[in-house]
Amino acid sequence: MKVLALETATIAGSVAIVDSGKGLVGEIRVDVRIAHAERLMSSVEWLLKSSRVLIDDIDAFAVSIGPGSFTGLRIGLSTAKGFAYSTGKPVIPVPTLDAFARTLPFCALYICPMLDARKNEIYTGLYKWDGSVCKKIIPETAVNPQDFLKKIKEPDCRLAGLSVSQACPTVFIGEGAVIYKKLIQDTLQDNAVFAPAARMSPSASSVAEIAIERSNEGAFPDPVSLTPFYIRKSEAEIRWKG
Repeated sequence: MKVLALETATIAGSVAIVDSGKGLVGEIRVDVRIAHAERLMSSVEWLLKSSRVLIDDIDAFAVSIGPGSFTGLRIGLSTAKGFAYSTGKPVIPVPTLDAFARTLPFCALYICPMLDARKNEIYTGLYKWDGSVCKKIIPETAVNPQDFLKKIKEPDCRLAGLSVSQACPTVFIGEGAVIYKKLIQDTLQDNAVFAPAARMSPSASSVAEIAIERSNEGAFPDPVSLTPFYIRKSEAEIRWKG
């Protein structure tokens, strides 16, 4: 099974092709201040051509569904839907933070992806590998970073219903972790670890990996019904209802 995955939740967008039998075929990751609308299709075309894969060879299209940039998520999803309508192949939505946490496979620490949600908030959650499964300990939320850090700070580290007396060493990834690095360090001190710079953005290949796993379940959502997972309302919605 070949999956073409799109990741547009942040400015550092990526496109990947993953084969369930052979692994990663190719991936493009671009972290520049250019709108996804300007570069996404050209990235897909270049990757297909370079990999010698035809669009008709793709069995499913995976897309990072959110949370993240409202505009980026809309562009990614609409592009995936366009491919689905033109080829008759399914679209598999993948939660952005689930895929992001998977970029640190079999990490022994808790994993905390943080995306900048602006308004002094982050999109975040908490994950932990249990064998070959990356478990979601705290679901996705839009929250003030200081409030979230209190949940994972010693001695209040009580996660997944378990009372934990020791601290929770956590590795932080994402643009939010860069922005709030000092706050994280001041709050968690030695229990805070930061991923290398190259690991600070989500990856389309991780989106594809989760999509392949979900494809084995055999049920695909109707592309028409798919909408981005924003978590919170957009500025336009807030102003309209206000």
